Amino acid sequence: MALADADHKHSNQHTAEKPKDAVEHSEVIFQAIGVIVGEVNISSSGEKTITINGSTYQFFYIPRKVREFELLAKEIETTGNHTQRLLVYPRVMHFPRKEQPYQISFQLLAFDRGQERDVYLRKLKDFEFHLSGLWQFIPVCRFPCISIFRNFSFERLEYIKQAEPMTKVQYMKASHLPILWKDALVEPFKFNPKAEQDQGYPMFVSIKAKFIPQKNVFSFDALLSLPQETLPRFLKVSKRLFEKF
Repeated sequence: MALADADHKHSNQHTAEKPKDAVEHSEVIFQAIGVIVGEVNISSSGEKTITINGSTYQFFYIPRKVREFELLAKEIETTGNHTQRLLVYPRVMHFPRKEQPYQISFQLLAFDRGQERDVYLRKLKDFEFHLSGLWQFIPVCRFPCISIFRNFSFERLEYIKQAEPMTKVQYMKASHLPILWKDALVEPFKFNPKAEQDQGYPMFVSIKAKFIPQKNVFSFDALLSLPQETLPRFLKVSKRLFEKF
C-alpha cells in the first residue's frame, strides 16, 4: 500500500506501517487554521489574491466551498468593499533549493459577514492561527517548521485506496509552515541521514501563532498545550510514491 497512517519516523525521508504511540481516539489532531484581513481582488480571468500590508498572496477554494466564494465575490461587488476578513487554511509550497523562497497561499473556508457564525471567526483575532503538528526542520527550508499532515479516518483511507497515484500524492501532501519560535520548550527535530544511531523523533506541538506578512513567516505567540511525544494518526505518502512525482 502506498501510504502509511503513520509513524514517529515521519520526515519526508521515512514512512512506516503504524505509529508507535498513535492516538486512536483523541481530540488531538493535526490542524492549521487562522484569520487574515486584507484587500481581496478577483480578476476577470479568475485569479484570486489577497494583499496584506503590501504583500500579495494567492488564495483558492475547494469545490465544496464554491458557494462561500460566490458569496464573498457578491459581497465585494455589492458593497465595493475589498477589505475582507477571511478564515483560511495556510498552504506552503517549498522548492528543492533552500535558497529559493517558499510561497505561502491560503485556502478559503469562510468570510466574516459581521454575524460571526463560525466559531473560529469569533474566537480568533486578526492574523491569529492555531497550529498543531510536528516540530522539525525539513531539508528545503532554513526555518524550522510545524508540519501539518492529513488526519487519519477510515473514510479517507478508503478514498486513497481507490485514487490515482497523483491524486494520492496531492491529497496526502503535508504542509510545512515556517515558524519563528525563540526559546521553544523543545528543539525542532533535525534528521541526519548519515547518522547511524537512533536520533529520536519530532515532538507534536500545538501553538497559537501570528502571521507576519512583512517576513512571510508565522511567529510563535503562546502554547495551546504542552509538547508531546504521542501523535494523532495521520496519512502520509510513501517515499517510493512521493519520488515518482
